[in-house]
Amino acid sequence: MKILVINGPNLNFLGIREKGIYGTTDYNGLVQMIEKKAKETGIDIEVWQSNHEGAIIDKIQEAYFNGTEAIIINPGAYTHYSYAIRDALASVTMKKVEIHISDITKREEFRKNSVTKDACDAQIYGHGLEGYLMAIDLVSTPSDVRNA
Repeated sequence: MKILVINGPNLNFLGIREKGIYGTTDYNGLVQMIEKKAKETGIDIEVWQSNHEGAIIDKIQEAYFNGTEAIIINPGAYTHYSYAIRDALASVTMKKVEIHISDITKREEFRKNSVTKDACDAQIYGHGLEGYLMAIDLVSTPSDVRNA
């Protein structure tokens, strides 16, 4: 199986920004955690990050053509207003899970709205970095992720 993990704006600042919300593990620690999971499961997982909306859209479209079977995406702040990323996600047919480190339902009002959620099969939030591993398990299970 081939999975693409997309991290949006400011995720590269894990361990630096708002440690009380996002924790003290840095971005490299997240990547290492995912790479360990890939090695243990034999899944081909690419982890990729960009602070640029167009680059994220390009990466989603690239995934359509390169055999990617699932996308796990943390759109960061784009979650709340990027209809362009939402449309790119809606355009591709592989499994898709939106992930958030914090519990977005218990944060500022604007964070409770996700325009990208409906273009994904599932949404995981509030489990810290462990949510990424949960998303990998979800998309790599043969069942329909919408019934999870």
